[in-house]
Amino acid sequence: MPPKTKEKRKKTGAQKKKENAGAGESCSIVSTALRLFTALRRDEARRAKASEDQLRWRLQVLEAELEEARSEGKAIYAEMCRQCRALQKEMETHRRQQEEEVMGLRKKLETCQREAEAAQQEAERALGERDQTLAQLRAHVVDMEAKYEEILHGNLDQLLAKLRAVRPQWDGAVLRLHAKYKEQLHQFGLNPLDL
Repeated sequence: MPPKTKEKRKKTGAQKKKENAGAGESCSIVSTALRLFTALRRDEARRAKASEDQLRWRLQVLEAELEEARSEGKAIYAEMCRQCRALQKEMETHRRQQEEEVMGLRKKLETCQREAEAAQQEAERALGERDQTLAQLRAHVVDMEAKYEEILHGNLDQLLAKLRAVRPQWDGAVLRLHAKYKEQLHQFGLNPLDL
């Protein structure tokens, strides 16, 4: 295919009018399109600006909320730290009090144990003394019983000897008294065997 060459053609007056009318119409459409495009761009710009303003406002609100949340978080953390320190201090005080109480109770226990040991030793000593005293007393009682028995036997032997010596005299006196009372009973009319 042969290359196209640019040829300048001469336009006729009718063609020029037709072109000018087409160009005027075309200009009118273009200017309307331009106005519409410009209006659309302005509207789009206004909406974009409004959207940007709304987003900025929303961002400021979120930043304020975030700052408030951070502030509340810091306040909560500070309060929790304060409560934790107070609780630790209270627990430390309670632990010290318990340790002091335990030490006091240990001292009392040691004192009580010493006193109990001393009391037990004293009781054992007293029991030993009592047992010794009882043994001495039992030995003394046994000794005294032997001596009293010896004295009693000696006295009884002496008494029997005296009674044996006096018995013949008593037998005579008893027989005389017996006869005398028998005689008196007969005088009163009584039988001595009935009595």
